[in-house]
Amino acid sequence: MTTTDDKAAKTAARKLRARENGVDTIPPLAKLFPLGLQHVLALYAGAVAVPLIVGGALGYSAQDLAFLISADLFIAGIATIVQSVGFWRFGVRLPLMQGVTFAAVGPMIAIGTQHGIQTIFGSVIACGLFMILVAPFFAQLLRFFPPIVTGTVILIIGLSLMRVAAGWITTGSTTEEPGAPPLNIAFAAGTLLIIVLIERFAPAAIARVSVLLGLAIGTIAALFVPGMVDWSNVGEAGWFAIVTPFHFGLPVFEFASILSMVIVGIVIMTETTGDMIAVGEIVDKPVTRRQVADGLRADGLGTVLGGMFNTFPYTAFAQNVGLVSLTGVRSRYVATMAGVILVVLGVVPKVSALVEGVPRAVLGGAGIALFGMVAASGIRTLAKVKFNNKNVLVVALSVGVALLPTVSPTIYDRFPTWFQLIFDSGISAGAIVAILLNVLLNSSEVRAQAATDPALGAHDAVRGPAAAALVHPEAEGTGLIRTAALEEHDEKRDAPPA
Repeated sequence: MTTTDDKAAKTAARKLRARENGVDTIPPLAKLFPLGLQHVLALYAGAVAVPLIVGGALGYSAQDLAFLISADLFIAGIATIVQSVGFWRFGVRLPLMQGVTFAAVGPMIAIGTQHGIQTIFGSVIACGLFMILVAPFFAQLLRFFPPIVTGTVILIIGLSLMRVAAGWITTGSTTEEPGAPPLNIAFAAGTLLIIVLIERFAPAAIARVSVLLGLAIGTIAALFVPGMVDWSNVGEAGWFAIVTPFHFGLPVFEFASILSMVIVGIVIMTETTGDMIAVGEIVDKPVTRRQVADGLRADGLGTVLGGMFNTFPYTAFAQNVGLVSLTGVRSRYVATMAGVILVVLGVVPKVSALVEGVPRAVLGGAGIALFGMVAASGIRTLAKVKFNNKNVLVVALSVGVALLPTVSPTIYDRFPTWFQLIFDSGISAGAIVAILLNVLLNSSEVRAQAATDPALGAHDAVRGPAAAALVHPEAEGTGLIRTAALEEHDEKRDAPPA
């Protein structure tokens, strides 16, 4: 067989595996649209929060805020399409949704207050270019993400995002009466109950859109409660709006602002790497180093476009990782459809205002299910790990450090801005701690000893990098190769008894 024939055979085999896996399967439009819309609804509240926060802090008018939201949705859609469909070396080609990161909120408000919004956009463009340039080198760090690290990071993502769900439920409380109003708790619990009942009793086709139906039924019920659903902006919003680049003026490039945003870019890349690995685990298609680099380049491209089109840095949205796990729908084209819907929402403000009317309490109920599934996915990954004392310590300390800013949001207020930027994000702090502890406690010497230890499971974290990727057919050439000792041990383990 010639080299060309060999490559063709490998390509055909890879395409066959992809069809069997379902990631590259395109569902019928009747299923594709509601599944994509479900992703949009899961992402929407988080997607519009950043422009509202930043624009509000800078004192922008309602019209300018509306434009920032439209620009955000428009570029989020384009970035999602690039990430899920992929072209050349851009896009991980997995069901990932892209949205504006919360990690950049503090630095952007500081930059905008001191230098204006044009400097924000200049630093965002520079950050995106930095991410594109360093993506191939950052992908080499995949060996630092074995199951003990990936499972811990996924668990942390789910636990950290519970604060977002709690915030949605609490919305509407007053200073005099802190906490969530009982009515909000009731609607959140009702939405959760609807999702559970649909999953239990509905046919499989309907159960896959349980979250969407839960949101819709919860919103319809809220219509009977005065003040719960606010659709007053629907009538005032226009039917069509063009998102123009450099709407607020040409970008300004200022060194200190760029440096601050580059730090944000590193945090974004850390979080996105965890999300890509998480989705790969959920859909049973572990990512390779090349895919990680492609996904990070797509993040960078989305961020560059964000700076050009009056919005902010983009990253993979972890809440949609939970939706992939909850629905069991693996097709990346569901995310593509969601990207198309986001683009439409960005140019049709009236539709955007309609979606915005979904009560936050209803979103909070759905968020509990989504974020809980992310945490459960992390536990499923950790089930592959042999929990000796070292690995228990890796998980315990990483989760503990990650949850500190969640349980006490002001814990790092006396530290420098750069320190707060990293450690106020429980996801990035937990990921850093997990990586460093794994390197320290599961050194090469420990891995060499464990490779011949029959008491350890085949997927033990101390065996080396990304255990799932080691046996993945597309991992060839990435450096993620199995050791001879491990191969010999596995053959003995799998041999029939004498």
